[in-house]
Amino acid sequence: MKPSEQEAPNLAETLSNISNDSSASEKGEATSQQPSNNGYALTVDEVIEQHIGALGLAQIIHAVLVSIAWTFDAQTTLVSIFSDAQPAARLTATGAIVEGSLMCGMSTGEWEWVGGKRDTIVSEWNLICQHKFLVALPSTLFFIGSLFGSGVYGYLADSWLGRKKTLFLSCLLTFVTALAISFAPNIWVYAFLRFANGFFRSGIGSCCIVLATEVVGKKWRGQVGQYGFFFFTLGFLSLPLMGYLERKSWRNLYRIISVLPLGYALFLLPFAYESPRWLLVKGRNKEAMVVLKKLARLNGKQLPAELSLVDPIQGRGDQTSSSSSENFWKTKWAVKRIMMVMMAGFGSGFVYYGIQLNAENLNFNLYLTVAVNALMEFPAVFIGSFLLGVMNRRPLFSNSSYLAGISCLLCAVLSLQRVTRAMPVAKWLQLAVEAVGFMASSTAYDVLYVYAVELFPTNVRNFAVSLLRQAFMLGASAAPLLVALGRESAMMSFLVFGVASVMSGVVSLWLRETRNAPLYETLRQQEKAEEVENRTEASSSL
Repeated sequence: MKPSEQEAPNLAETLSNISNDSSASEKGEATSQQPSNNGYALTVDEVIEQHIGALGLAQIIHAVLVSIAWTFDAQTTLVSIFSDAQPAARLTATGAIVEGSLMCGMSTGEWEWVGGKRDTIVSEWNLICQHKFLVALPSTLFFIGSLFGSGVYGYLADSWLGRKKTLFLSCLLTFVTALAISFAPNIWVYAFLRFANGFFRSGIGSCCIVLATEVVGKKWRGQVGQYGFFFFTLGFLSLPLMGYLERKSWRNLYRIISVLPLGYALFLLPFAYESPRWLLVKGRNKEAMVVLKKLARLNGKQLPAELSLVDPIQGRGDQTSSSSSENFWKTKWAVKRIMMVMMAGFGSGFVYYGIQLNAENLNFNLYLTVAVNALMEFPAVFIGSFLLGVMNRRPLFSNSSYLAGISCLLCAVLSLQRVTRAMPVAKWLQLAVEAVGFMASSTAYDVLYVYAVELFPTNVRNFAVSLLRQAFMLGASAAPLLVALGRESAMMSFLVFGVASVMSGVVSLWLRETRNAPLYETLRQQEKAEEVENRTEASSSL
């Protein structure tokens, strides 16, 4: 893809221009921009398509800058695979490896942890036997914290704080809580801090994908939305390496991952733009135009001097017509749509995070299994990016969910002891099928994020994506409990994951298709446009 036919400025100069623009932009007045006698007005979509370019160097750099934060989101979310894992134990007399259930009938001096008492929280606080289900508590609370935090951040990003500042705040508080976790004195403080960490990191994903996609043309929204998942995969892939290097200290692992979001917030995020769509909805028309002008210039183009922006809030001075007076929960079509999205999201989050956490219940080395899963994210991102360009969103999501569900059901069959005894290669088949299932669940998860961005207008988009994220986290919060059950019955855990994935694909059949649809600015605008489209489709089918 060519960002521009003209010679592109080097990266350092480009970043400097972006930074200068962000700091120098003036706050616009909350007044409506109407076409003047000597000019004309366009929507943001029209400005991007006609004058800036659907996808150019400026949008690529901006998307990469905001998507880097997904790396820390992955590390913070999935670090518990290593920090909360049950390490191997051995008999002190013979050195033979002993299973967790057998340790319960032994005295403390008869066995010891192979890697010492500091490698995971299980060994440090002896979370075995009657305390074994406490291992699931921190991860469950982390996802519950993410559930509540998503709603708060969604409101902040759509209201007075904006997308960029909300992302900065989330990264900063992620650093604080991740560092605090490394000093937790017991499982109860650790679980509480994991809840806080989940709450504060939950603004990263939704802000990243909205910021990245709101400045590109409709043709490229799906592909650009995948950028974040590529960086999420990099963060996921970095964990086995960091986990192995710090396998003697789970506390050091948290200290390492805590520093990265702080560095990003201070040194990279300032170069990113605020969303011009959000600025326009908030009446900050001058700032929105400044951002669009800079995007055009970095793409080697220039906006016409007589161009202005169409204000999506007609009669802004009248409080009854302001976007703030639009109540999401009183808009029936939006409520029905978000309910369907959240039901699909619950199943997707449950399966996506569940398969990752369930890696310890496979008969393989934990570091190898996690690395294989992380590597499978790369084809998921690239395949998803390609398919988003050629396929409709709804069938892509549902078919990916079906494939993930079928793979989990096959893993359940391959977990049966009589199958493993009859087929020596069963464990290798299980690893391969699990990897395919994880790739499919990752594709479904990624596609649903992009889908949600397109299903709702600007004035509630971040809120809607945050509600989807809440559904993801609600599903994810149930996954650790099933993983703990899987230590006793791996077949049962895979069976439940499979059914949940298939059901989430079925639910999506009631959602509207959005491929190549415009991004609307307000609930009323989208409702009217979709009503016209529905009438047109109905009349053409007669």
